[in-house]
Amino acid sequence: MSLKKIIAIVVVALVLVGVVAGTIIHARSSVLAVSTGKASKQDLVSVVSGTGQIKPKTYVNVGATAFGRITHLYVKEGDHVKAGQLVATVESEQPASAVQAQQATIASNRTTVESYQAAEKTAEANVAQAQADLEQKKFDYQRAEQLYQEKLIAKQDFDAKKAAYDVSIATVAQRKAAVAQSQAQTASSRSQVSQSEAMLRGNNYNLGLTQSKAPFDALVTNVPVREGETVVLGIQNAQGSTLMTLADMSVITAEVKVDETDIVNVAMNQPVDVTVDALPGRVFKGHVTEVGDQALLRTTGVATSQSTTGAEEAKDFKVVVTLDQASDDLRPGLSTTAKITTAHKTDTLIIPIQSLVQRDLAAEQDLFKANGKAPTTAPTKKPVLVQGVYQLQTTGGKLRVNFVPVATGITGATDIEVISGLKDGDEIVTGRYKVLRTLKSGTTVKRDNSIQTTPDEEDKS
Repeated sequence: MSLKKIIAIVVVALVLVGVVAGTIIHARSSVLAVSTGKASKQDLVSVVSGTGQIKPKTYVNVGATAFGRITHLYVKEGDHVKAGQLVATVESEQPASAVQAQQATIASNRTTVESYQAAEKTAEANVAQAQADLEQKKFDYQRAEQLYQEKLIAKQDFDAKKAAYDVSIATVAQRKAAVAQSQAQTASSRSQVSQSEAMLRGNNYNLGLTQSKAPFDALVTNVPVREGETVVLGIQNAQGSTLMTLADMSVITAEVKVDETDIVNVAMNQPVDVTVDALPGRVFKGHVTEVGDQALLRTTGVATSQSTTGAEEAKDFKVVVTLDQASDDLRPGLSTTAKITTAHKTDTLIIPIQSLVQRDLAAEQDLFKANGKAPTTAPTKKPVLVQGVYQLQTTGGKLRVNFVPVATGITGATDIEVISGLKDGDEIVTGRYKVLRTLKSGTTVKRDNSIQTTPDEEDKS
C-alpha cells in the first residue's frame, strides 16, 4: 500500500472520530444541568419575626395634681423609687394654712361641745332636784287633802299646798325641757365638729395634692420638668403638666409588629427569643401574652379602623411578648427583635422551599409521557395549577424529571415540611432558579451541584 493511501485512510479516520466526538459533546451539552437534593427527615422549626421596642408592662405618667410652682424634685432619671416614696412637691402655703385654720375651728367646736355637755349635766341635776322637791310637795299635798277632808285645816291652807304641788310639777317639766335643750345644743355642736372634720379631710386632701408619691416600686424613666417651674392641672381636652414617668421594671415586655401574612400563625403562650440591638449577643426568653386584632398601617402606625384614607398599603399587627426574667440592663424604648416559634416538629420530612413550583398537573403528565416534547394537540381543559416538585427518575438509561404534587405543612427559614407526595430519600430538583422557572416534565437532565449563584446574580448574567 502506497504512502498516499495510508495518509488518506488516517485522515478519514480522524475526521470520523472528530464527527463522533462532536456529536457526543453536542448531545451532552444539550442536556439541562440542574441542582438536586434529597427529601430527608429532620427537625423543623417555624419562626415568625417582628421588630419593636422594650416596654414595661406597667408604667404611669405622674401628672400635676395641684397648680403652683415646683418646690422640690427628689428624684432624677434612672433612679429607683419605692411605693409611697415622695418624689416631688408643689408650693403648699395656701392649702397648709387652710388645714391649720380648720384644725383651730375643730378645737373651738370641741370646746363648745364640752361646755354644752357641762350645761347638760347641770340641767339633769336641776331635774333631779325638781323631782325631789316635787316628791316632797306631793306628800304635803296628800296630807293636806286628807286633813281638809277631815275638817282639820282651813281651805286656804289646803289650796296653798295644792298650788305648791302644781308649781313643782311645772318646775320638773321646765327642768326636763332645759335638759332636752342642752342635749340638742350638744348634738348641734357635735355636728359642727363632724362638719369641721370633714372640711379638714378635704383640706388635707388638697394639701396632699401638692405632694407626688410613687404608686409602686419603679424606675424613673423621664423627668421633663425642673424645680421652680410652674405646673398646671389638666382640664377637659387640655393636658396637664407631667412631672415624670415611672415604669415598673419587674415585668418587662417587648411590643413588636408582625407582618399581616404571618400573624395568623401567632398564638398565645408561644415561646419567643428576644434580642436587643443595644445588647448584642444576648438572647432573652419570653412568651406571647397578647396578639392584636387591629391591623396597623405600616407608614403611620394608625389602626385601619381609625384611618380616613382608602389607599391600600402594607399592614402589621401588634404582638406583646412578656420576658420570663427581668434584667436591669433593659431600658424602655430599646429597639428589639422578637423571633416567635410558631411550630416545632421533630423527625419530619422536609425539602428546600425553593424547590416548590406550581404547574398544570395534567399537562405535566402528558409531557412526561411524550418524553419532554410538547403535545401536538392543544389542551381542551382549563389549566389547574397545583403545588409540587420535580423528582429525578431514570428511564431508558436517561435521567429525566417528573412533576410530583406534594402537600406541605409548616415552613422554616429555608425548608418546608412535606406531608404527602414524597418519601425519605427521594431526589428532587432544587435549582437553579432560572431552570425551575421553565423546567418541564420529561426533560433530560444532569446533576450539577457545584456552588450556585444567587437568583439575582443569575439574572444579571
